[in-house]
Amino acid sequence: MRAAFPHTIPVMLGYLFLGTAFGILLNSRGYGWGWAVLMSVFVYAGSMQFVAIGLLSGPFLPLQAALMTLMINARHTFYGISMLERFKSMGKKKPYMIFSLTDETFSLLCSVRAPEGVDEDKFLLWVSLLDQLYWVAGSAVGGIIGSMASFNTKGIDFVMTALFTVIFIDQWEHNRNHLPALVGLGGSVLCLAVFGSANFILPSMALIVLALSLFRKNAEEEESA
Repeated sequence: MRAAFPHTIPVMLGYLFLGTAFGILLNSRGYGWGWAVLMSVFVYAGSMQFVAIGLLSGPFLPLQAALMTLMINARHTFYGISMLERFKSMGKKKPYMIFSLTDETFSLLCSVRAPEGVDEDKFLLWVSLLDQLYWVAGSAVGGIIGSMASFNTKGIDFVMTALFTVIFIDQWEHNRNHLPALVGLGGSVLCLAVFGSANFILPSMALIVLALSLFRKNAEEEESA
């Protein structure tokens, strides 16, 4: 834990703030801090938890909820595939490592290595566990604040949009290939114009996945040729 903690400090700063925003927003919909903690313990899906607030407070549409969850979290499939070899030797810890693989945790697990003399598997476990504890703590604090103080929560749900905007800018600056970003922007704008603001998310994500898959296939064929 001591070896893992310094590497998780950036995630801690982000998760405490975002988790607090989630807890406040969930409380504003009539769900107490206990529900925020339970969701962060058993769901632990960042952006999907924010989306789930709208699903919980809206009409009961299980099929739409299932499709929305699948599309939003589909990227975790690729994370999981890329980590199969690294989690191979983790035994009983492996199911939790799979469950706790968020965007930020994945980035840490890909970039950090255990110091000399520290067990690699335990080091990775503590990185993942600490990240989730930060999120749970932030959710609890937000839920408690929301139950103790009454204020206008309009705009709080924008924190996830702001987070993804920052991630997008960071990826743009650190990658030479801007094709995925341009495909994402173009596909989203096109589907927004065709389907409207209330229904464009699922079609745009499907279009983006299809377009990137085609580009990748063409690139592989050109390399093999």
